[in-house]
Formats: sequence, C-alpha cells, structure tokens
Amino acid sequence: MLKKKNNETEEQKNIDEELKKSESSELTHAKSHGEILKQQIIEGQETYDKNPISILLSSFTAGLEIGFSYLLICTLFFFLQGKVEEDTIIKLLSFVYPVGFIMVILGQSILFTEHTSLLTLPVLNKKRTLHSLLKLWGLVILGNLIGGYAIAFSLVWIGPHLGIFDLKTVEKIAIHVTNYDNTVIFVSAILAGWLMGLLSWLIAASKSTLSRIVLIFMITAVLAFTGLHHSIVGNVEVFAGLISSPEITIIEYVVFICLALLGNALGGAFFVALLKYRAFVYDVE
Repeated sequence: MLKKKNNETEEQKNIDEELKKSESSELTHAKSHGEILKQQIIEGQETYDKNPISILLSSFTAGLEIGFSYLLICTLFFFLQGKVEEDTIIKLLSFVYPVGFIMVILGQSILFTEHTSLLTLPVLNKKRTLHSLLKLWGLVILGNLIGGYAIAFSLVWIGPHLGIFDLKTVEKIAIHVTNYDNTVIFVSAILAGWLMGLLSWLIAASKSTLSRIVLIFMITAVLAFTGLHHSIVGNVEVFAGLISSPEITIIEYVVFICLALLGNALGGAFFVALLKYRAFVYDVE
C-alpha cells in the first residue's frame, strides 16, 4: 500500500514538472496541450481562492446577464411569428442566442457550464478536493439560478409592456424546451456541457478578443440550432414559463433543472476535464 502511494506521489510530481515546463508560446504560435492545461488549472485554482461572497455575486451577475439571450430570443420569436414558419423561427434564434454568453464570458462573470471543467481540473491535479469542488459548484449554481429568477421576473413584466413580446411567446418557448422525454433532456444536457467545457478550453487556447467572440458565437449557436439543453439559459426559459403560464408546473421545472444541471456537469467534467487531463498524463508517462 505504501509503495503504491509513493508511486502515485512520484507520478504527480512528474505531471507537475511537465506542467511547469509548459512555457507561454509566442503570439504567432499555437499553444500546446500542456500550456492550455496549465492555464486552465491556474485559472481554476484562482476561482477556488476567491471570497465566497465574490463568487456568489459574480455567479448572480452571470445569471442576470445570460437573460439578455432570453430577451432577444423572445423578441425575435414574437417579431417573426406569422411571417415565418415556427420551426424556422426556432432555428433562426441561434443568431441571437450567443449574445448573453459573449457578455458573461468576456465580462469574466462565473457561469456554471463554462466553469465546470475548469473547476474540475485542479481536483484531477490533486490541488483541490472533491468536497471543495462540489461546494464551489453549489455556490456557482445558486448564484446563477437566483440571477436567472430575477431576470425572468423582470423580462416577463417588461416584455409585454414594451410590446416586444407577449406571455404566449414565453409559454411557447418554455414548452419547446421541456417538451421532451427526461432521458432525452439528460443526454442533450451532457452534450451541451461537453460543448461548454470545450469552449472554456478553446478560449484558453485563443490569443485575441475577436477570436474568443467567434468561438463563443460558434459553440453557443450550435447549442441553439441543435436544441441542446443548457441549464442556466434553460433555467430562465422554463422559470419564465412557470411564473406566467399554467402549462408549466413546478414539478416540470424542478425535474428539468435537475436533469440539465446534472447532464451539463457530467458533460464538462468527464468529456473535457477528465479526458484532456488524462491525455496529458499518458503523454507524460
């Protein structure tokens, strides 16, 4: 048992040494796998070191800001209704869906799905514990959800008053998001979490603001166009339906948000963090 523990310690030292060797590449050269991984681990650890109140406020801000995607979704849906077929409208929403994500990610607010893999990497690198990861995830999710509730209440009130969308639009979008079998929502959320974790990795690999905007737009537009379930945007969409329409029940909302959060977490933590990290470890060995 002691020999096994010593071997594991030696392996961890080798991994840390290889990460230290990953120097910053020149502006004209692509970052290496080790360089990106090192940057992600450092950024993840910095989040762990932040004050819990700061994390909660940043997460709350992200929940609010992601609501601008929902504002544009409702407005475009309402504007095109009767002019374009409804299934075509759903696809066209992918052009406005990325706006809130661009605001959140470039504004450095903490979004659960974007930080899922980022926060998992320090645990895999044995710099943080699983307990600290779950605690931090819980804090980020709480802030994101509360921010989503606040913006949903605001938009459901202001939309009809401004005449940019009505409550029927809110209901249709909520039904569209939840009108799937639970297994479909869960697997869809895993794929969405995978893409969002990959987005975090790709942003770390990019070296300019413009390229980051393109990446955010590309990944989140794919989410919208394919209808994959994102827990934080979905929280606003379904909660807005819950507070404005009898068609969405509290049980439907709770089941949806639990499946979406679990799926997103699994997708980001396993398909991005674990696989990217293990690929580096096996290369070191």
